[in-house]
Amino acid sequence: MSDSAKHRQSKASALAAEGTLNPAPEKIHDQKFREDGFFDPRDIVQVKYEMLRRVSVDKMSITEVSDEYGVSRPTFYQAKVDFEDAGLAGLVPRKRGPHGPHKIQSEVLAFLRAQVVPGEPIRARELTNRLRTEFGLDVHPRTIERALGVKKTA
Repeated sequence: MSDSAKHRQSKASALAAEGTLNPAPEKIHDQKFREDGFFDPRDIVQVKYEMLRRVSVDKMSITEVSDEYGVSRPTFYQAKVDFEDAGLAGLVPRKRGPHGPHKIQSEVLAFLRAQVVPGEPIRARELTNRLRTEFGLDVHPRTIERALGVKKTA
């Protein structure tokens, strides 16, 4: 393997580890990203920044830029808002939605653990009914199993 191929692989690994690897680099049609050099279509932060720059500085239309960078117009507008709110850091992808369990918190988890008898199988459907009665929560049985660390058997 050549040195440049190793470098490309290590950079792709680093981008993947940081969550900034572009899942669709082949959609980038801007010629700067097609040449082997500074611009890397695999770097989603760099792609988003250049996309915003093309509209702001080069005065390209949002439709043209969206087509050239393989994104929808709503994706462009979201990147613009993210950049305006947080600068370059705003272009780093982040996990959307809940960032952890939101129904099974400490009090509920303690209740569930108190209901489990060591050595006996967990009856998640029964625990679902108990949670509904005790806390007024509707929780899927599999959510209870995951909270208690039970592996699902196929």
